[in-house]
This record gives sequence, structure tokens and C-alpha cells, in this order.
Amino acid sequence: MRVVAIIQARMGSTRLPGKVLEDLGGRTMLARVVRRTRRSAALDEVVVATSTSVQDDPIVAECRRLGIGCFRGSEADVLDRYFRAAEACRAGTVVRITSDCPLIDWGVIDRVVSAFQQHQPDYASNTLVRTYPRGLDTEVVALEALARAWSEAREPYQRVHVTPYLYQHPELFRPLPVTGEQDASGSRWTVDTAEDLQFVRTVYERFGGTDRFSWQDAWTLVAREPELAEINARVEHKRMEDESLELPAPPEARQRLAG
Repeated sequence: MRVVAIIQARMGSTRLPGKVLEDLGGRTMLARVVRRTRRSAALDEVVVATSTSVQDDPIVAECRRLGIGCFRGSEADVLDRYFRAAEACRAGTVVRITSDCPLIDWGVIDRVVSAFQQHQPDYASNTLVRTYPRGLDTEVVALEALARAWSEAREPYQRVHVTPYLYQHPELFRPLPVTGEQDASGSRWTVDTAEDLQFVRTVYERFGGTDRFSWQDAWTLVAREPELAEINARVEHKRMEDESLELPAPPEARQRLAG
């Protein structure tokens, strides 16, 4: 069964437009995410899923430069984009990664995928019970479960954020939380604002511009230099509902699975 990581990326962002192509030590943020994700031993393929909007043409150009496959789909209905990308890649298991997490860790990806394969739930994630820093988010879902969510999810935020329908309905899907040995959940390593970008740039600077450091290396760095965490300490994470776009119900969803 093919395990495919799909990295969602778009240029639009309310708080930091174009963030995915911002520079991090001589490479774009998207390049850092791709390179770190590709180090996972658990993956058969890594692709980027962006939208058909002309605004996202630079992402397609960057994917060509990086030599990575790029799928284009709905700008607003990200669940639809993910499902169609998974089908196009013949994925049996989908690993969801977002392009605003340039400290994503290949070891964490391996761990979540391994737990998924061992216990065979419908959905496994290190976000169900948070112990890792925000920004190492890794979600693994069986294609059949993703297809059902794609068919049945109706709330706008469920379409924008891809997986809420899965973990909000434990009566329909078997979820599996994957946790770490220590609680680092209070750390913010994702990029939504200029302060977040300054934080990750500083981390990359401390490691000489390489992206081969692990999340534990970054954790040790921040423990040694606690002032780094102050850079984006006052940034508030948005609620899913606040970020959602008003979306029409996917017109062919029920019809597709019924047929």
C-alpha cells in the first residue's frame, strides 16, 4: 500500500501572504519542508498540492525547480484537493503535511506512520493529544476514510482543514493519538506571522543554514537560548472556524461514492 505525503501549499495567507516562498537560509520555506519530509523512511512519494489559481503559479515553478510532483486543485475546498491528489498518486495511505511548518521532522513522520501501520486505525495524528511543538503536525489517514470525509463533510472549516470530520466523528472512524515522551506542546514552530518567520529564520541561522537538524536539536537550542521562544510568544493561533472560507457543498461528492 503506497504511503504518500501530500504537502499543501498556497500563496494566499491573511497574516503573511506568500510565506511559503519566503527565504530560510538561502532556500524557500517550501523547499525546507520538502527536503525535511523527503528524509522520512516511511514514505513512497512526496508531492505538493496547490490550487489552480494563477496566484499559485510560483509554487508550481518552485516544485519544478525542486523536482517534486505538483497537483493542482480547488483553492478553497482543500479536502477535495487532497482527495483528488491522493487518487492521482495512487495513495493507499495519505500523510498530511502543511507548507508552513519548516521544522517538520522526518523522525516524527516515521513515528506516526509506523503507529498507523502497526495499529491500523482510520486516522492517526500527533495533534489529537498534543505533546509535540505546534509545527510538527503529522496526520496519517487511510484513503477509504479520506474518501468518506470527502463525501460527507459539509461544514466550511471541515473542507478547508481536511481532517476535522475524521476526528470529530469517532463513531465513524477509529482515531489513534501518537504522543512523544515529553510535553513540548507549549512551543510554537509553525509560520503564520512575521514573528513566526523571524523565529524559524533564527533557528536556521543557529544551525548554519542546514536543514539536517532534528526537532530535538531545535528543542535543545531553544532550551539553551530561551529568548528565542520570546520572538513569537505572543502570537495567537487561529481557531479553525475563523480561518474557514464560505464554501459550497461539493456537487459530485455523494454521487461519486454512491456510484
